[in-house]
Amino acid sequence: MAQFIKINISDNVAVAVNDFPAGAHVLIDGEEITAAADIPAGHKMALKDFSEGENVIKYGFPIGHLIKPVVKGGLVDHNVLKTNLEGTLEYTYSPSFAPISPAASEATFKGYRRSDGQVGIRNELWVIPTVGCVNGVAEAICRRFNEEAAKYPAIEKVKAFPHNYGCSQLGDDHQNTRRILADMVHHPNAAGVLVVALGCENNQLDAFRELVGKVDESRVKFMESQKIKGDEVEYGLSLPR
Repeated sequence: MAQFIKINISDNVAVAVNDFPAGAHVLIDGEEITAAADIPAGHKMALKDFSEGENVIKYGFPIGHLIKPVVKGGLVDHNVLKTNLEGTLEYTYSPSFAPISPAASEATFKGYRRSDGQVGIRNELWVIPTVGCVNGVAEAICRRFNEEAAKYPAIEKVKAFPHNYGCSQLGDDHQNTRRILADMVHHPNAAGVLVVALGCENNQLDAFRELVGKVDESRVKFMESQKIKGDEVEYGLSLPR
């Protein structure tokens, strides 16, 4: 955990996360700074030597000026800091922003390119129930797949996403549930998705598939428990294999 927070790149003070004792060292922006005084949690430490009258910058803007010098690592509080606000003042907002170097065009990361053009940073198998009534089936399928994990070295993890929704919902509440579940089907971190439905829920599978839209059928499979003759878990296991 960071010991100090420098809020803006142009700030010349940093805020202590916890009490920080005098003489202790901390690395801020690659520079080691030694606390010249005890810095209480929530208070500011000078990141440079300040002269009297110099502005203190926090949040990228002056928050006041110093009424006495403060050394690098010193405490900047109400005893040395005075507001710049006096009398009636007129303001013009003309912020100046520190330049940001654009990322190199050749920058890359390790990911998984999906057939729809999305890129994921995980390669997982997701089991998504359309309704809370089949949470148990979804979790059982997930457990069985994880027991066989050695057979599928390319799959990092198998996850079930149990929830209490999908039935006895109306209006926006029901539609929001369907949208969230449909978005999960398209999530690029899932190498494969098994959607598990019951059959009699409000979130009917046929209507849900219309909402999901076009999918890579080799990646996304659907099952409806009430139409399965036999073991639902075994049937679910057979689909993504």
